[in-house]
Amino acid sequence: MSILVTYGSKSGGTEELASWVADGLRQEGFEVQLMAPREVKDLTGYDTVVVGGALYAFHWHRAARRFVKHHAAALRQRRVYFFSSGPLDDSAATAEIPPVKGVRALMGRVGAAGHATFGGRLSPDAPGFPARAMAKKNAGDWRDADDVRTWVRSITEELRAGPSRAA
Repeated sequence: MSILVTYGSKSGGTEELASWVADGLRQEGFEVQLMAPREVKDLTGYDTVVVGGALYAFHWHRAARRFVKHHAAALRQRRVYFFSSGPLDDSAATAEIPPVKGVRALMGRVGAAGHATFGGRLSPDAPGFPARAMAKKNAGDWRDADDVRTWVRSITEELRAGPSRAA
């Protein structure tokens, strides 16, 4: 089974989460490609697709949204999982956070099998006025590798339990 992991990331935190997902899937024995959305020309050869996006003001990163919209027909023919990153506190580690409205709509559009929200990361020297202002109070890293591994294990159990929707 071949899996594509792609992501929308502004300052690298979500990209790194995507690499953790890809590494976890590889450790489970799957063939995995990790690519930025702009590098993906088509989904031929992939049975499953994992799409991650950073959350900014309750909106998924534009690259992740565009990827899903552009490849919607092909995604509907595959098993698809989404993840979001963004809470700048430990809320993602202490409780399941449902997808925001826009992500939920994209999940419905492609029939995504699941979603997880992971903590985000904000550098103290974040670029841009809004990020700098937030970093004064909320700089830190709330991403949890154990949470990612747990989610990856749940995906692998589902993938092994039944066939994907790929033709």
